Amino acid sequence: MAKRSSLFIRIVEGKNLPAKDITGSSDPYCIVKIDNEAIIRTATVWKTLSPFWGEEYEVHLPPSFHNVSFYVMDEDALSRDDVIGKVCLPLDVLAKHPKGYSGWLNLTEIDPDEEVQGEIHLLIEILGSNVARKLRCRVFEARDLARKDRNGASDPFVRVRYHGKTQESSVVKKSCYPRWNETFEFDLDESATEKLCVEVWDWDLVSRNDFLGKVVFNIQGLQTIQQEEGWFRLRPDKSKPRVDEGNLGSLQLQVRLRDETVLPSSYYQPLVQLLCQEVKMGPKDGKIPLITLIDETTTAECRQEVAINLVKLFLGQGLAKEFLDLLFKLELDKTCEPNTLFRSNSLASKSMESFLKVAGMQYLHSILGPTINRVFEEKKYVELDPSKVEIKDVGCSGLHRIQTESEVIQQSAQHLQSYLGELLAAIAKSVKMCPANIRATFRQLFTRVGERFPENKHKNVKFIAVTSFLSLRFFSPAVMSPKLFHLREKHADARTSRTLLLLAKAIQTIGNMDTAASRTKEAWMAPLQPTIQQGVAHMKEFIIKLVDIEEKEELDLQKALTLQTLIVKEGPLFIHKTKGKGPLMSSSFKKLYFSLTSEALSFAKTPSSKKSSFITLSNIRAAEKVEEKSFGNSHVMQIIYMDETGQSETAYLQCKCVNELNQWLSALRKVCVNNSEMLCSYHPGVFRGDKWSCCHQKDKSGLGCDKTRHGVTLQEWNDPLDPDLESQLIFRHLLGVREAMREKYQELMLEKRENGLSQSEGSDGSTCSTWGGFASLSDMREGHLVPTSLSSSSPNYTAGLAKESTERVVFPCATAPENMDGPTRLFHVLQDLEEAHHKASIANKDKNCLVELQT
Repeated sequence: MAKRSSLFIRIVEGKNLPAKDITGSSDPYCIVKIDNEAIIRTATVWKTLSPFWGEEYEVHLPPSFHNVSFYVMDEDALSRDDVIGKVCLPLDVLAKHPKGYSGWLNLTEIDPDEEVQGEIHLLIEILGSNVARKLRCRVFEARDLARKDRNGASDPFVRVRYHGKTQESSVVKKSCYPRWNETFEFDLDESATEKLCVEVWDWDLVSRNDFLGKVVFNIQGLQTIQQEEGWFRLRPDKSKPRVDEGNLGSLQLQVRLRDETVLPSSYYQPLVQLLCQEVKMGPKDGKIPLITLIDETTTAECRQEVAINLVKLFLGQGLAKEFLDLLFKLELDKTCEPNTLFRSNSLASKSMESFLKVAGMQYLHSILGPTINRVFEEKKYVELDPSKVEIKDVGCSGLHRIQTESEVIQQSAQHLQSYLGELLAAIAKSVKMCPANIRATFRQLFTRVGERFPENKHKNVKFIAVTSFLSLRFFSPAVMSPKLFHLREKHADARTSRTLLLLAKAIQTIGNMDTAASRTKEAWMAPLQPTIQQGVAHMKEFIIKLVDIEEKEELDLQKALTLQTLIVKEGPLFIHKTKGKGPLMSSSFKKLYFSLTSEALSFAKTPSSKKSSFITLSNIRAAEKVEEKSFGNSHVMQIIYMDETGQSETAYLQCKCVNELNQWLSALRKVCVNNSEMLCSYHPGVFRGDKWSCCHQKDKSGLGCDKTRHGVTLQEWNDPLDPDLESQLIFRHLLGVREAMREKYQELMLEKRENGLSQSEGSDGSTCSTWGGFASLSDMREGHLVPTSLSSSSPNYTAGLAKESTERVVFPCATAPENMDGPTRLFHVLQDLEEAHHKASIANKDKNCLVELQT
């Protein structure tokens, strides 16, 4: 059983931001930090006080994080970026909103005394007899302290206060990972209620010392256990009252925390088998399909999430095409008007849209990438709508004349025809580049729609069915918002955005097969009509070739794909490998082209040149960030690995921005998730001269001074499938709508009976698969909830779990067994784990009463 936490973040927009530039405007962007570690940077929106971002992210992280903060910044080209304000959402606030926190939040001013981070290692104990007792505080070390000096470090020292007395440690220069190993003693006052306060400060020679955080202990609680040792999180000083006036503007956010307890795979087998059987058998006369119940009871707000989980589940089972084909058939059975086919946000539409993004993102990039890059680079003025045309001066100096409206429109049409022609040519040549499972799925859709609407007057419907997904839900949204599809790193400016919008409209018109309604709606698109008509003809030819794939060809292409080495991520980075004791300078980094596959990380001089070196994934021990002071750059990561001789080596790679850094770290951590020898600690600095720059240790091979962060990753469309998590998410959703499914099931049964059809029993005498679905849900629900008498500390626990997992009975999913004695024992063990977690939470609560925030 494993606990998985993920944080869905949507940064919508800001409003009423203060002006930071002399022009009376700002260039705002957002930085998202989780426990003061920068994870995400949005694109900059230029020259506005009301920016719109609309960017979505999902972060996988350990359940032990404390808060997520949003910093709104103003980008400056020549000086350091200005901080506009921040919004902080603590873990307890997110936990109170299981459906997500959504709304406008006022930005607050940043208080340096609240910008603290890191942990401190302490031993607090009470010594001596009842007559003369001592309170001893031993300060070992600290890690990941806030950087307060310009050199990217701090000069920390510790100040310990108790009962009116203060003692201080020595100062450790230029380190955010200091080691003191100093002991402080105080006379214990039994009658006093004062607490022990351990503060960390940054020493400054000229200005006042900077506060780095504190920990406050309840001595009365400590007397019951006599001793307390561990790593304690540094807390801010919130003694100052905060007034939220909203004069820094506000930020609209959507944030949802999701904690999932994932059971062993065997628990999900009945549900997975049931869903797979439903897809394989397809709809049967007289029976109610489970997929129909899921579709009917899934609300619009969670349909996208359910669709993506189902698609990933069936992709893992090799049944994605069959699942989508079943959805197509069910949708066609209830559709009478071909003009509305797949235009709603049904489960079929959302599932196909998700399937294209999961399986076809690389294909999308190869088709749209060159044209999108050209539009961004040329930045041409394009406008066809007469009401929006801007008249401008043209010509050489001294020969200025006003360009007429018709000339602007004619020139704009030429630009758009060029972009559209290039894009259509790329699509026409891309049949062989399209993944085989996408082609096969479109073949099924094309055939199904042709059979449902065979009349000559509906001859275009089967083409429109394909383009409704390919053009309207895939190509067109990517053209309009290339940043959201990772085609560009930044949002387009106003001029480029308008060009992309007009280009997307042209693609939509072609996808609609240039219907009369499209022409009437926006008559000013008429200058593009010849190109659009040619595009419709070319699109039909492309679709005919696209769906012309036989079963054997599909299997051969899929087999060839499985034999290929999957490229997870690639791109240019700067590398420096440490050797000897020489200084490490940023100028020593060399630009190379890196390629991360499912087997190794390799690099070469150019994308087309031969790989000059590689690191096998099984040899990687950690992928972590490097302190800014080490190279004078905050976007450097390190890969710790074992070379051919078994010696530990470190490769330092420099990225161009925080997003690229976190994307590479995420990709590396995901492909190394099964490495059994990953490190638990590392050095965030470099070994320069005879010591580590971070903690000043002289032992190069000693334990690291900071903990690794293998569990922090960003969600991507090309992430490896996770069957257990996807099954758990589907199970949780079905459990939430179980009563609605039961009511819908009874309603549909009543309709069947009124029509003279029996639903209670199949032709072969077996009970309906829907009943099996309810049984599977109850089965897994007991796995989460049934009590047990075992304890996880029992020596028989591990052996019992392994034994009972192998003895677990998997029932046929088409029947509802009355006796579930086989899995009940295993459910007891799982409940024992829940009790163990509960006991741990109680122990943690007792511990937390010692570490109190001073008010």
